Amino acid sequence: MKTNVDITKIFPKHLFWDMDYSKLNLKTDLDSIIPRAMYATTKDTFDQDIEKLEQFYTKEQIIEHLKNTKELISNQVCVLVSKRYNVEQFFRFKL
Repeated sequence: MKTNVDITKIFPKHLFWDMDYSKLNLKTDLDSIIPRAMYATTKDTFDQDIEKLEQFYTKEQIIEHLKNTKELISNQVCVLVSKRYNVEQFFRFKL
């Protein structure tokens, strides 16, 4: 896996507004990259956004980092991920 990739060529630059995105490493910074990549996704853009992540990460990595992030990932995104990977639904926020 190429680890030194300009992440802003893959995901919108504004998702990484508070960090030096030029120093992000796909292997060591997945706990930041995965949630941020899904933060702004919608039902309409979900397939495109998740496919970008799947180029670099396994479904297990994506699920794990979405379940354990402190980022504000919507429950709708969690449901979409659960359906895509055919796993039990999980939520970031209690309803």
